[in-house]
Amino acid sequence: MRLLRKSGDVPKRSLWERVKDVALADVAVLARGGVSAGSLEQLERLLLEADFGVPVTLRLVEAVERRAQRGLVKTQAEFHEALVGGVDAALRAGRSDPALNVATAAPTVILVVGVNGAGKTTFIGKLSAYFRAQKQRVVLAAADTFRAGAIDQLRVWAERTGAEFVGARAGTDPASVAFDAIDAAIARQADVLIVDTAGRLHTSEGLMEELKKVARVIAKRLSGAPHETLLVLDGTIGQNAVQQAKIFTAAVPVTGLVVTKLDGTARGGVVVAVHEAIDVPVKFLSVGESAADLVRFDAMDFARDLLAED
Repeated sequence: MRLLRKSGDVPKRSLWERVKDVALADVAVLARGGVSAGSLEQLERLLLEADFGVPVTLRLVEAVERRAQRGLVKTQAEFHEALVGGVDAALRAGRSDPALNVATAAPTVILVVGVNGAGKTTFIGKLSAYFRAQKQRVVLAAADTFRAGAIDQLRVWAERTGAEFVGARAGTDPASVAFDAIDAAIARQADVLIVDTAGRLHTSEGLMEELKKVARVIAKRLSGAPHETLLVLDGTIGQNAVQQAKIFTAAVPVTGLVVTKLDGTARGGVVVAVHEAIDVPVKFLSVGESAADLVRFDAMDFARDLLAED
């Protein structure tokens, strides 16, 4: 499965195709075993446009320049491998293990957070299908009680994926729903409990306090929980995703990132930028609308796809 798929009727040119056109225009310089200063400047611009962010962009450009000075970048293929290797290294720096944390004794509790419109509830449905495919018993908890529609949407995903469902009426205290869901998961001998939360603007202090309360109640009810707190980010919003990530990680101990909507953007560098900014591993990419469109993250696969030829 391609990690970054094209969408729409008009094909989008890949980042690598644009790099070849602009940054490698001076073929004579490249052939002599170097990369021109102009090419490096253009490369820097293209990486910034692809939402890698300033710190990662500067490191990638410096890494390419060092390899060129050592005579290791004499062809387009070598230039390509230098970039792929740099992206892979950036994603493997710091906390980068994409494996999910699993409880020593079931259930594993996964808290899912994020802003409105990021694709959080759809991701939960896909994650439920992922666990169900492994024959695990799953409970979905609708702790987003601010909107009746969110409760209904999660119930539909539970039915579709064969998961069990715990919910309450709109307006119920979200923390109490999470508490009751743990009781239900234990009683039903579930392997995994996935707790949805209200999509909230990261600038809303009141809603962020409510999120903190949900996390505290879960931790009090079950030692070690939540075992994962996954932050869902919209991959199309560029550097705004970095700011969102910083604010959420200041509120709750985020353990993993999920980036959605990467099927329709050429700005996949934001995945690298967010990991760089908050030192949290990327665990999943959501690349479409169906339950099967969920990809376990692999740094090298992502780097090669981001810099694919087409």
